[in-house]
Amino acid sequence: MNRQDLIDRLQQLHTNESSRITINPHAQQRVAIVYPNTYFVGMSNLGLHIIYEEINAHPSCVCERIFLPEKKELEAYEKTKTHLMSVETQRSMDQFDVVAFDMTFEMDYFNMPLMLRHGRVPVMSCDRTEFDPIVIAGGPCATFNPEPFADFVDACIVGEGEGIITDLLAVIRDGKFEGLERHEILFNLSQLAGVYVPSLYTPLFDENGTFTGYDIAAGVPATVKRHFGALTKAGETVVATDFTEFGAMYIVEVARGCGRHCRFCMAGYCYRVPRVRDLDILKAGVDRAEALGKKVGLMGAAISDYPEIDELVKYIRSKDMRYSCASLRADSLTQEVVDGLADSGQKTITIAPETGSERLRRVINKGISEENLQTAATLSAKSGIQHMRLYIMIGLPTETDEDIEAIVGMAERTQAYMAEVGCKGRLTLSINPFIPKPFTPFQWMGMNHQKEVDRKLQYIKKSLQKNRRIEVLIESPKEAYIQGVLARGDRRLGAVLAACALDRGSKSFKAEMKAAGLDMDEFNYREHDFKEVLPWSILDMGLSENYLEQEWYRSVDEAYTSPCMAGCKRCGVCK
Repeated sequence: MNRQDLIDRLQQLHTNESSRITINPHAQQRVAIVYPNTYFVGMSNLGLHIIYEEINAHPSCVCERIFLPEKKELEAYEKTKTHLMSVETQRSMDQFDVVAFDMTFEMDYFNMPLMLRHGRVPVMSCDRTEFDPIVIAGGPCATFNPEPFADFVDACIVGEGEGIITDLLAVIRDGKFEGLERHEILFNLSQLAGVYVPSLYTPLFDENGTFTGYDIAAGVPATVKRHFGALTKAGETVVATDFTEFGAMYIVEVARGCGRHCRFCMAGYCYRVPRVRDLDILKAGVDRAEALGKKVGLMGAAISDYPEIDELVKYIRSKDMRYSCASLRADSLTQEVVDGLADSGQKTITIAPETGSERLRRVINKGISEENLQTAATLSAKSGIQHMRLYIMIGLPTETDEDIEAIVGMAERTQAYMAEVGCKGRLTLSINPFIPKPFTPFQWMGMNHQKEVDRKLQYIKKSLQKNRRIEVLIESPKEAYIQGVLARGDRRLGAVLAACALDRGSKSFKAEMKAAGLDMDEFNYREHDFKEVLPWSILDMGLSENYLEQEWYRSVDEAYTSPCMAGCKRCGVCK
C-alpha cells in the first residue's frame, strides 16, 4: 500500500458519505476534529457530529475529520512516511490551526500520542512552537479527569462543547490575528469559563509520590467550571455513512444527563441536570432519517424516561420506520416502546439492574427491583421479543459473597419467569468489573482486587453453566484495571502513555508503569481519604462542597436518594 492508496481510501470514504454539511476548505481557520479510534468506531460518536456541524456553520472556519487508520493502513503511513490526513481534503494534521480530540473512552488515551506522532505534531505540548497547531480535547474524559493526557494538549473543554467551541476558536483566531504568541493565546483561553489549560496548573507531589495539589499561574482561575446549556437545537447524525458500527442508523439524541442519582455513574453527576429535547425537534430528526432510508437510533441516558416517549415512538411507527434505543429503564418501560422495538426487528430487550441483591442496589441507588425485571419480561413476551440481556457489575463497594450469590439467584428466577410468560429465548448476563470514577460518591474507593473479581466471575459462570437458557458473557478484567488507573490517574501517566505509543500500546502499559516507578496496584486498590486532594479537584461540576461525601455515607446506610425534580437544590447544581 503506497501513499496514493491511502489517499484513495480516504476519498472513497468521503464519496460514500451523505452529509448535511458543505465545507469551505479555504476558510480562514482550519480545524481538525480527531477521533482517536478508527473511522468505523468514530463515526458512530454523536458528539463528533454535533461539534463538526457547529464549527462548519461559522463562516471563518472549516472543520475536517481525522481518524486512526486500521492497523495495516497505519503501517503503510509509517512505511511511506505519510502524515495522517483528513477525510475531506486529505490535508495533513500538522497543516491545521487547531487539532481537537474527542476523548470518550479511556482505552483511546493510548491512541492520542500515537496519532499526534503520525500527524507530525509534537506529542508533548511543551515541545510545540508557534508554527504547530494548538491541540485541544473535549468529551467525557476531558470533563471528568483529563490529567492522564494533559501533557499532550494545550487546552481542554470541561463539560459540553456546544457553544463554547465557537468562543474558544474565536480566541485563538483573534490571538493569531493580533500577533500574540502561543503562551499568550493559551492564557486568554484559560479565562473562558469551561476551558482548562493544563500548562498553567503544575501538579505537586510529596516525597512519597502522593499528589498534593497544583501550583496555579498568576491570573488563572482557581477552579475550572464545567460548561453546559439547554438542548434547544437538534443533536443528530450530520454525516451518514454505512461504514460504521451503527451504519444502518440515524442517531437522534433525545435527552442528555440523568437525574436518577445512580452512585456509580459519572455521567449522572458531570452532565446534571437532565435535559430533554422538544418533541417537534425529535420528529424533525425522524423525518431526516426517513429521507435517508435509515433506522432511527434514539440516544440518551435512559430513553424510556423521556416524558413523551410513547408519542415519539408512535410517530416513528406511523411512518413504518424501525428504531432502537441506547438504554432502557425496567421501571419506566412501556408496552408501546417494546412493541415498537419488536416491530423494528429487535430480538433482545436489554436492562441494567447492575447487581443481584436488593441490598446492593440500595447501596448504589439503583431503583430497579426483580418485579421490574419480570414486568419487562412480560412486556417482551406480549410483543414477541424472546431474549433478555442484563448488564451486571461486580466488585461494587460493600459487595459480599452473598451479593454474588444473589446474581445467580436473580438470573435463575428471571429466566424461569421468562419461560413462564412465554419467552422461550435466552437470558444473557453481561458482566464487567466495577471501575470507580471521578465525581461520583465512589471516587475515593479502591477497586476490588483482580484475583477476587476473577474468583467471583468463575463462581457465577460455574453456577449457571448447567442452564442452557442462561448465557454468561465476561470480558477480560485485565483491561478494566488499566481503565481504573487511567480514570483516576494524574499527570505522571502522560510519559507512560507516550512510551506505550512507541511500543505495543496498552499491552505495554504494565511494563511502562513499572519503568516509570509507578504502581498500578497503588492507583487501583488504595482508598483515598475524604480530605485528600484529588487530581480532578481543579474542575468544578457545580456540586456543593461535601455533597459526594454525603452521598457516600448515604450509600453505606443504604439510603435512597430520589431523582432530580423541579425546585430541588440538594446537590447544588440548580442554584
